[in-house]
Amino acid sequence: MEFNDHTRLGQIAATFPPSMRIFEAHGLDYCCGGQRELGEACAAAGFAPEKVLDELQKLRSSHLEVAKDWSKGSLTELIEHLVATHHVFTRTELARLAPLMDKVARVHGENHPELNTIRTFFIQMSDDLRPHLMKEEQVLFPYILALEAGQTSASCFGTVANPIRAMLAEHDLVGELLHRIRDLSMDFALPEGACGSYQSLFMGLADLEADLHQHIHLENNVLFPKAVALEDARLLQHNNLVNT
Repeated sequence: MEFNDHTRLGQIAATFPPSMRIFEAHGLDYCCGGQRELGEACAAAGFAPEKVLDELQKLRSSHLEVAKDWSKGSLTELIEHLVATHHVFTRTELARLAPLMDKVARVHGENHPELNTIRTFFIQMSDDLRPHLMKEEQVLFPYILALEAGQTSASCFGTVANPIRAMLAEHDLVGELLHRIRDLSMDFALPEGACGSYQSLFMGLADLEADLHQHIHLENNVLFPKAVALEDARLLQHNNLVNT
């Protein structure tokens, strides 16, 4: 289905659920105001519908994008992808879902007490992920980039395997929290008559889980092993030069 400024918000959300993330970012009510046309809703909010249509098109394209074989690329290219795509998405979604999580737990927590426990795990995951991303971006990734460029010097952590070991342990913790959230939500199954906010929350949690799985896979199974292998090769090369 092609969207235009005459397409109703509720119709867009129903046919392409990820659009709810865009609507929320722009303050467009696709729930109670779902019968309003996109152009009308954007005009009332004070911006042109073309902005939202462009974001919708980009989001749809990303969902159709064919996965790239990152094992064949450079470490620099992979790190740039991880930061620009997965790190940005994680930070954006954690910030977006936090108030939504609070709202849904407050309104529906009495009838669905599991929401309060899901909220606790979500907060713990957020608190763990934010410093985790910062440590990767400010310490580990710059070292790997310098390593690939042949510009590494003595580090505060010794071999790259040491910070990688810490990142792996933190990944395991995030994976466990994601598993608990999925179990408590019964695989993100919505109760009968769930409101738009409830639907958006569970869709967002499912999307965050899927992205984090891909994110962690690329680091655990591609970036980290290649970084360790490269450092080992550089060290062997250095020792050979010293001994000749």
